Amino acid sequence: MTPSPADNTLLTMRARYGERYRWLLLLSVMVGTMASIMSSTIINVAIPDMSQHFALGQERAQWAASGFMAAMTVSMLTTPWLLARYGYRSTYAGCMWLLLVGGVAGGFANSFGLVLAARVAEGLAAGVVQPIPAIIILRAFEPHEQGRASGIFGMGVVLAPAIGPSLGGVLVDGFGWRSIFFMVVPFCLASLWLARRFVPTTSPGGAAANPQGAGLDWRGLLLAAAGTLCLLNGLVELQGGTALSATVLLGGAALLLVAFVVLQRRTLKRRQRHPDQGVDPLMNLSLFKDRRFAMGSIVAFIYGIALFGSTYLLPVYMQLGLGLSPSYVGTILLPAGLVLAFTIAMVGRMADRQPTHRLVSIGLVLLAASFALMVTIDLGRPAQIIPLLITWAILGRVGLGFILPSLNIGAMRSLDRSHIPQGSSVINFLRMLGGAAGVSLCGIVLEWRVAAHGALLDTGTTSPARMAAFGETFLMLAAICALAVVAALKLRSVPAATGSK
Repeated sequence: MTPSPADNTLLTMRARYGERYRWLLLLSVMVGTMASIMSSTIINVAIPDMSQHFALGQERAQWAASGFMAAMTVSMLTTPWLLARYGYRSTYAGCMWLLLVGGVAGGFANSFGLVLAARVAEGLAAGVVQPIPAIIILRAFEPHEQGRASGIFGMGVVLAPAIGPSLGGVLVDGFGWRSIFFMVVPFCLASLWLARRFVPTTSPGGAAANPQGAGLDWRGLLLAAAGTLCLLNGLVELQGGTALSATVLLGGAALLLVAFVVLQRRTLKRRQRHPDQGVDPLMNLSLFKDRRFAMGSIVAFIYGIALFGSTYLLPVYMQLGLGLSPSYVGTILLPAGLVLAFTIAMVGRMADRQPTHRLVSIGLVLLAASFALMVTIDLGRPAQIIPLLITWAILGRVGLGFILPSLNIGAMRSLDRSHIPQGSSVINFLRMLGGAAGVSLCGIVLEWRVAAHGALLDTGTTSPARMAAFGETFLMLAAICALAVVAALKLRSVPAATGSK
């Protein structure tokens, strides 16, 4: 018999399931997060086939990935407001339904416009879901358990992108690019069932959801959306458009950023003066006064560029640079994904004992090395191509395994508990903003270097010139990771927090 809504508050569900409840809740949101992450990454295996089907250039086809990222990035800022207004269950279940509809619509779409619309819908749903697990880990688990919980959660979540490209590659080869959209359907259905059983109707902190609470900062949301779109289009125009259009769009993005910051500062001051009136700011800028959070945000942004840029670049490199089939690409990436899952579980336990800055810095160095070493792959030595690919991919995933379970938790651990939803939303927003820019940046740099070497980026026979262009793009990602190490080293505990200098 299904419990009534009144019996589904946080307190009653804790009483019903006991100590294991926090793990059941984490499992429930983990399945939905797996669906959202799979929908964000699996499209990369299908981009070459999709670009051929719709007769698109590489720069237009990549909008299937970057459009998703743009939508996900902006919608993340609405998570604290949605949770406070509608509670965990309604917010989470609504996102799963939207993700499900987007997957089905994308699979049946007969034009690239409809595919892009479906991807945007999926991105909106995935963006709201992404900050929720960190909120639960920091609120439901004790400090000495948070690293372990983050590791277990991360291990489960990375199985989606680890297995996804392999299954996606087989599906693309056997049934075409449409089939990859349907992969999220079973995950969405399972997450809806789990949400009905284990996700509470209350908002963060156990308070009842308040549909009549503070309104959404629509002006801030519109500025954030417009700024993100200007940034992404400006990056595309740098390569495929005119200098004037690129300057106008990037300049517009900068002006919108300034306007967004001014608006958020004014909204926060107004809210502080009149707590019972107005709206909460979409981004609480006072969080950046905490040094660890500020440094963690910088790392998250730069790390997002490298992570999502490489997620886009690697499958394209293997197919258009090395001439491998989509299913073969997935098979090559599978061992690296499994190693990532194991590494996250191991580092999650270490995160409760080791300082955040050490783990994150080690991860960034390994990730940078994996990108830089891609230039050692030589078409003239075919017997070494696959072993080196697997080795460097595994090295990069070990690096990710050091970063993922420790960055968010370490950056937000010193925040007040009431600021955790905002903190999780902001740090995920910045990571995804970096990711959205990273996908576009990799596409732009790749097209630029291919043209500079006098090659073509198509499904024809590969060449040393095309490989050189890919190598230079990987070196750019390595340099970005190296830059992030500087900020990561400042994630160490602030002396003033312990009362000493």
